[in-house]
Amino acid sequence: MESIRELYRIGHGPSSSHTMGPRKASEWFLNKNKHANHFEVILYGSLAATGLGHLTDLAIKDIFKDFQCKIVWEPKIFLPKHPNALKFSAFDSNNSVLDEWTAYSVGGGTIVDDETETETVQIYPHKNLQEIMNWCNQNGKQYWEYVEEFEGSEIWNFLEEVWVAMRESIARGLTRDGVLPGILKLPRKAQSYYNKGKHYATPFKRRAQLFSYALAVSEENAAGGKIVAAPTCGACGVLPAVLEYAGKVYESDKTSILRALATAGLIGNLIKRNASISGAEVGCQGEVGTACAMASAASAQLLGGTIYQIEYSAEMGLEHHLGLTCDPVAGLVQIPCIERNAFAAERAVAHTTYAIISDGRHRISFDEVVETMYKTGIDLQSQYRETSMGGLAMHAAMPKH
Repeated sequence: MESIRELYRIGHGPSSSHTMGPRKASEWFLNKNKHANHFEVILYGSLAATGLGHLTDLAIKDIFKDFQCKIVWEPKIFLPKHPNALKFSAFDSNNSVLDEWTAYSVGGGTIVDDETETETVQIYPHKNLQEIMNWCNQNGKQYWEYVEEFEGSEIWNFLEEVWVAMRESIARGLTRDGVLPGILKLPRKAQSYYNKGKHYATPFKRRAQLFSYALAVSEENAAGGKIVAAPTCGACGVLPAVLEYAGKVYESDKTSILRALATAGLIGNLIKRNASISGAEVGCQGEVGTACAMASAASAQLLGGTIYQIEYSAEMGLEHHLGLTCDPVAGLVQIPCIERNAFAAERAVAHTTYAIISDGRHRISFDEVVETMYKTGIDLQSQYRETSMGGLAMHAAMPKH
């Protein structure tokens, strides 16, 4: 597996695969072809189908702002390697092709091409959670200690930056109201939920807090604000909400939060390696499902769970999102994405309770659920994998103009 630095990406929304990834790929191609006269970028599959709603074209044009750049949309053409494909071409003044490159935005802002499968070197020697659990048992270590063993102590400085960015996105989201960008005219709810929650009795108050934290980050993402992809922009509200909730309710200190972030990153990395975190490849189960598994593991660790209870909590986080489709209305990361973040955060807290009450033994392993999720995602018809051509995207009520 790669470093968890490649999983937690600090940047601007609304989409890690449709905004962050294409922007990064554009920067790479431009740096290689600065002498070119003009450019063309062809967007294929999901990138083309929901690119307008995800601001893909604006992200690309911003990089090529000093050049003429033509964008071609091909939503019905899916390249074999991945549904999020884009082809760059550089031309001279005579319109002769100088260079071409096909890239794939595979989720979480990661870019690969036909020659490479990952962006960076692999630093972890184990391939699944069972192997990692065996290592932890043999060495008397916790998951966060496993991360430190192979990432080095400098990982804590990085995770502190991640946590600061997460908390800032919560704080901004709780102070802003109004309408989110896009044709849906969806009003922000985080501030209202947070303020109403102050006046509720304890059970409702805590639930309102948890919802408001998730909504705050997700709404910031939908507005193009600065967030942390965890593991993606579309699912960025789940983990910060659960960690902030733990800090408030369980009085978890910063060191504990950072260790929980390390464990959550490990869970997300395993799903990224052995399945997918791309909604365009496996549906929303790969985004919100993964985020819920990460948050479930982090929360279980914060409550003192064993490595078995943490594994169980993470397994439930993914298992109970199996089959979840990605069908964003109008191609925007708003409906049903924002609410899904809030309810995934609530589920993560419930998974923790269930796992901690147990002794950690259960029949279906985390690794088996990861494998099942990937197979399920591949079996989903394409219209349910971030194309906005099926599900809610086709049948939800749209605003009248």
